[in-house]
Amino acid sequence: MTQYFSSAPVVEPAACATSLQRQGYAVLGSDGVSALSGCSAQALQALGSAWSDLPPDNFLKDGGHYRRRRHSCFVVTGGAVTQVPHRAHWQPLEYNALHGGMQRLFEPIAPAVTAQPAWTQLLLWLGSVCSALKGTQPWFVEAHQFRIDTTDGIGRPTPEGAHRDGVDMVAVFLVNRQNIKGGETRVFDVEGPNGQRFTLIEPWSVLLLDDVRVIHESTPIQPLFQTGLSPQDCFRDTLVVTLRAQSFQADGV
Repeated sequence: MTQYFSSAPVVEPAACATSLQRQGYAVLGSDGVSALSGCSAQALQALGSAWSDLPPDNFLKDGGHYRRRRHSCFVVTGGAVTQVPHRAHWQPLEYNALHGGMQRLFEPIAPAVTAQPAWTQLLLWLGSVCSALKGTQPWFVEAHQFRIDTTDGIGRPTPEGAHRDGVDMVAVFLVNRQNIKGGETRVFDVEGPNGQRFTLIEPWSVLLLDDVRVIHESTPIQPLFQTGLSPQDCFRDTLVVTLRAQSFQADGV
């Protein structure tokens, strides 16, 4: 079956900061991620193997069973990454109309993942990107491993719809996609009609978003083939990392 994708507007590594400043988002290919983060392609590939054991997301209010995830929190300051005691993920209704206002305590990211040098390199790099964009300061980081599959016939990467996250910067890494169609990324200017649609295809390509300036969503996924595969063989894996100044989002803060 032939698939047609809207090409992602990948920029060269040297143009990443300019693109973020000009339009509120930037897309890098895996080579760009490696060049700027210092992570080799082999290290990123090894990191991606950790998406095969994610537990179910038991907080989906649409009744779905298509999402699996892990979540952990860190502080990035200077040249250091510090993991903080495990805590719930919380967002206000203002930013997540479906799941806002809920204390969602997910299983943490496995120590075997966070101990890999590539993990620290990625977070340090994202902290430096955010500091260049917003000013040097400590960054309160939430990292989410997601697997969206087609257990329910379709899988919804963003069941809350087009949204902001209530942070300073968001990074959406495509880790893998297998046997699916859909999963188109859509980015829109929060102040007007300007926007762009494209599909992340390359493993370890990334979309960087200035969360103050743009909203984003990803369209549902469906199995690419109707027979011969189980729903669990049809999936989209992402690593979503959010960075926020001053504190983590928390009820009442």
